[in-house]
Amino acid sequence: MRPSSRELLLGRGILIFVMLVTIVPFITLFVTALHPPGTYPDGLSLPEEYHWDNFVLAFQSADMAKMLTSSVLIELGVVPIALLISTLAGFALGHLQVPFRRTLFVVFILGLTLPFEGIIVPLYYQIRDYGLLNTQWAIILPLIGLFMPFAVMWMRAHFVNMPQDLTEAAKVDGASTWQLFWRVHIPLSRPAIASLAILLFLWTWNQFLLAIVLVDDPTKRTMAGALGAFQGQWGTDVPLLCAGSLLILTPVLIVFLVFQRQFVAALLQGAVKG
Repeated sequence: MRPSSRELLLGRGILIFVMLVTIVPFITLFVTALHPPGTYPDGLSLPEEYHWDNFVLAFQSADMAKMLTSSVLIELGVVPIALLISTLAGFALGHLQVPFRRTLFVVFILGLTLPFEGIIVPLYYQIRDYGLLNTQWAIILPLIGLFMPFAVMWMRAHFVNMPQDLTEAAKVDGASTWQLFWRVHIPLSRPAIASLAILLFLWTWNQFLLAIVLVDDPTKRTMAGALGAFQGQWGTDVPLLCAGSLLILTPVLIVFLVFQRQFVAALLQGAVKG
């Protein structure tokens, strides 16, 4: 049954409202960043003169080139390894008859309830004993472990819905378990893997707590963690702080806009199969 015009108007109205609620904070940041440095802008008031150089000043003052390099290194350390491990584990739990898979499934579910804040103190002492404090490894290794419960559950939810006929046909043709995984299931799992990669990228880039607790040097943190040091230095300069925040947000927005189709495709695929 086709929706009525009233339902269409209501749906569009809700979407417009949600869009405005989402966009207004970014507009506020952008307008504030264009005010003269050292001023205190009032709400959404436009400046008399637009100071585009605030973005250049924020980039240079915060040494964001080193921060960007550190964030990229952390992303390269977390995302590929987490994807590989979670894809293998999800395939084993969702499609293979491995021993104790139900018990492992419950363990991963319990891992989803584990908050970062609850383990930050023991994690600090553990990383200190390993001699990894104030290095990128202090962020990379904990994040891989902390992302595992969700990542494994995400990939398991995909593999558990894969048709068994494909597996049986491949085994009849003489395919080994590795060939079955790599040549049959991985090509069909690209939307799920791509969407998980996007989520891991966003969560790693925006990681703040581990970065400020385990790493003292702002140039070795994530971009979001480095914002804490930038705020401490320029906390009274609101336009410069807003400009720095937008510079940190820009890579995340670009990645999401570029890969949004893969992300939506994976969600729709899961909805159809579920």
